[in-house]
Amino acid sequence: MPIETPALPSRPSRRHALKTFASLAAAGGLGGALLAGCSREEGGKTASAGGAPAVVKKTGDKVAFKYPNNPSFDLIYLADELGYFEGTNTRPDYVGKIAAPQIIPLVGTGEIDFGSRMVPLVISAIASGADLKVVAAGGKTLQEAPHMKYFVRKDSGIREPKDLEGKTIGFNSFGACAEFVTKKYLRQHGVDVNKINFVVIPDEQAEQTLVTRNTDLAIIHAPFSGRADNADQLVRLWSDYDLDGGLGGMAPYSAHGQFIRQHPEAVRDVVAALAKAGNWVNANTEEARKLVAKRINMDLKNVDRYAYVDDLVVTEPPIQYYIDILQSEGKLAAGKVSVKDVYTNEFNPFATKT
Repeated sequence: MPIETPALPSRPSRRHALKTFASLAAAGGLGGALLAGCSREEGGKTASAGGAPAVVKKTGDKVAFKYPNNPSFDLIYLADELGYFEGTNTRPDYVGKIAAPQIIPLVGTGEIDFGSRMVPLVISAIASGADLKVVAAGGKTLQEAPHMKYFVRKDSGIREPKDLEGKTIGFNSFGACAEFVTKKYLRQHGVDVNKINFVVIPDEQAEQTLVTRNTDLAIIHAPFSGRADNADQLVRLWSDYDLDGGLGGMAPYSAHGQFIRQHPEAVRDVVAALAKAGNWVNANTEEARKLVAKRINMDLKNVDRYAYVDDLVVTEPPIQYYIDILQSEGKLAAGKVSVKDVYTNEFNPFATKT
């Protein structure tokens, strides 16, 4: 089955840090010593997690925040398209395509200012000394709008969790929801996860990799999961809603700590625009699918929908869920990171109403 290739701008050149942290991200974690060594100098003072004091820009300054330009269902793109940055002094500066495993490491060092990736990646980065914080909730899992779906070939013989022992699972990165939610579920069903081969496959390639028998199960996120739902050779086994009731489905937006300190009004602008866009998507699911289909050059029938946390106000249970998983997986020492270390609703204008 041919893959529809998203139309994207060419990848710009990047600083040396990109390659360094790409390899770290692919391994599912960040090295604290390396992060400390990558703090940037601004105004003669080191900009690290506990370093430079807040610098508040005067009202009226134009602020451009660096953001990936990826083929995805993303509120930054929709907020921009819908005009929610108009009337503010804040605008996105799209820096080209960035692979999913690189996003949180690059937010942690300030190579990009905002990024949207799952909670366990943020927790691991903070535990390693990265300077970032969740500033807005993102997607949520509903039964009719899951965060990710699990597919196999119809002729694979795989129908139960135990059938996956000795097989290959493809997902978009280590250290995120697809790895930890899946392993937790499989262990609950008596599966030896050490007998499974996990490989990283970008979401937009996962369906084709499964069809060509290079993987045995593919975990695919929206919007690309819709194409797999419509593939004749495939069948959906589960969604993440089936696995944990949606508790692990919050996909928040994080910002670099130095950007937060230097541009608090810009952070408020971004969070407000994101919240408005998320609420608009929830109220206009079909119109949102059309905008995303146009953006990623995909047939509308194959574009899965997204649902978003109301007003993008962050709640603590989804964060605690992943702290507990990371501790049980031996990836996080008990007490190393608390829920309060991970997020703030300070910049969300809707938070005080909740």
